[in-house]
Amino acid sequence: MGTRYFSPQLFAFLRNLAENNDREWFKGHQGDYEQYIREPALDFINDFAARLAKLSPHFVADSRTVGGSLFRIQRDTRFSKDKTPYKLNTGMHFRHERAKDVHAPGFYLNIEPGACYMGAGLWQPETKAAYAIRAAIAEDPSGWKKASQGKRFTEIYTLEGDSLRRPPKGYDADHPLIDDLKRKDFIASTSLKQSEITSDRFMDDFTHHCRRAVPFVRFLTAAVGLEF
Repeated sequence: MGTRYFSPQLFAFLRNLAENNDREWFKGHQGDYEQYIREPALDFINDFAARLAKLSPHFVADSRTVGGSLFRIQRDTRFSKDKTPYKLNTGMHFRHERAKDVHAPGFYLNIEPGACYMGAGLWQPETKAAYAIRAAIAEDPSGWKKASQGKRFTEIYTLEGDSLRRPPKGYDADHPLIDDLKRKDFIASTSLKQSEITSDRFMDDFTHHCRRAVPFVRFLTAAVGLEF
């Protein structure tokens, strides 16, 4: 048996938070947040580090309480009409070691009542990085197809994200991979069940899903000029 990191109380806390999204309620339930969400998530991140290193030594699982792989639960409301102070999900990202310097791929885990999923790839890359990925796709179409259309990948992952309305500069509308070249996001995701999240097999399952995404993430990592 493996370690059970997350419990049904995590989902109960987030559902209650959705109905009581204010600082006073959260302050009164800070202990529940620490016990059922923050501490288990940091343990998960810490234990995943060794597994991630075997997939690639250049991606990071950082269990620091601030600035690490666990996203803050506090929302940034400075430029939002929605002033509710807290996020209604638990998010974790495992990014390339160079992610603070350049737009780089990563793995992502979202835990949320009714919307659990994990993702891989590069979301909303800057223009330079997006064109580098498009160039890599055009220069190595077979490599891209193996990475994004291979059976082990597509059995669980679906490519998604926004796309350009028109072909990007330098590419014809009749290019055989035009749909991929028009992508603004180079991401893939797979949905997860709550029962998977709370299982003692979840660490193994998450590692397995990440492993299946390795060719996809490796292609994107090389495309933006980084080591995998």
